[in-house]
Amino acid sequence: MEQDTIIMVEQRSERYKDSDYQDYQTAVRELILYPDYGPFYGIMGVVAAIVFSSIGSAYGTAVSGTGIAATAVMRPELIMKSIIPVVMAGIIAIYGLVVSVLISGTLDTAATYPVAKGYVHLAAGLSVGMCGLASGYAIGIVGDVGVRNTAQQPRLFIGMILMLIFAEVLGLYGMIVAIYLYTKDV
Repeated sequence: MEQDTIIMVEQRSERYKDSDYQDYQTAVRELILYPDYGPFYGIMGVVAAIVFSSIGSAYGTAVSGTGIAATAVMRPELIMKSIIPVVMAGIIAIYGLVVSVLISGTLDTAATYPVAKGYVHLAAGLSVGMCGLASGYAIGIVGDVGVRNTAQQPRLFIGMILMLIFAEVLGLYGMIVAIYLYTKDV
């Protein structure tokens, strides 16, 4: 890796060979702050945000949907009331989409996109993505068990909704951290 960096410095500084030492130092600094792989980290932040939050959303929807199907067999009148976990799981993917769009709006060429900004964007994407994954997992399990048991004991509905809210807010926390990181100028 170190050898590759030296070769890249030599290649980029070819145009500064006949110039003075200050121009050479500028080229080296430019290579360190704006390497060719800088945008890769920003792109991976976009991917992490949407992929992980979508996986969490899909898992929450699938597991909650299983509980809804089981509830519909016993109590078909509760289907519309039971759809809440699926809606809440779908919102998780929207959190990832918002952060992905924000980050992708600032992506640029390697010459103008610093690697430090790429690291921050990767952290933002991982923040919302992993929180969305955990939130979707929690919503799926709470939604499945909650919907099935609410069909047997209707008084459990308020408790199920509260647990779903607390599971959903995990994804919201990830999005808040991601937006905060996105606004940081490094």
